[in-house]
Amino acid sequence: MPIDINTFYLFVGASLLLALAPGPDNIFVLAQSMLRGPAVGLFVTLGLCTGLLVHTSAVAIGVAAIFQTSALAFTLLKLVGAGYLLYLSWQAFRAGSSGVGAADRPQLSHWGLYKRGIIMNITNPKISIFFLAFLPQFADPARGSLSLQLILLGLLFILSALLVFGLISLMAGQLGSWLNRSASAEKILNRIAGTVFAGLALKLALSER
Repeated sequence: MPIDINTFYLFVGASLLLALAPGPDNIFVLAQSMLRGPAVGLFVTLGLCTGLLVHTSAVAIGVAAIFQTSALAFTLLKLVGAGYLLYLSWQAFRAGSSGVGAADRPQLSHWGLYKRGIIMNITNPKISIFFLAFLPQFADPARGSLSLQLILLGLLFILSALLVFGLISLMAGQLGSWLNRSASAEKILNRIAGTVFAGLALKLALSER
């Protein structure tokens, strides 16, 4: 077995705690779920977890090291991510001032929501660097292929994130559904979401390796 049972329990426990800790991904899911409902949060979550597959693969084949050593690559990718978040912020503020109800707002398709989650995740180079620092701590060269171990650890982390983000989607979606019955509460939700997206964009743009 590539991963021993003690390492398995330790890693899953750490992954669940990390997924629960406030960060760009779970705040993004929280805001989207409150704004547009639990189904939206779940499809965004699936996109985010697909993005984590990309980061896991990058670490397993060593590509993530590029973002750790190349300031240009890191800066370009984080600026793309920040720009996308600012676009989402503009959309939220625009919806907040339009006065339309939840039923009248243009809805993204499930595929569109899924892609939004992927873009949000893969344009954050800090996740690759985090995986590069975090996953190898639980790998043991004596237990066989390191690449296989890193992939398995990445999949366990993704399952943990899927569980946590899914619960966030359901709980936040129910609260958002209740608040959306009020036009003023809907506007406030949009503005809160816009502020959150803008804050995440600023945080990402100012982040360092």
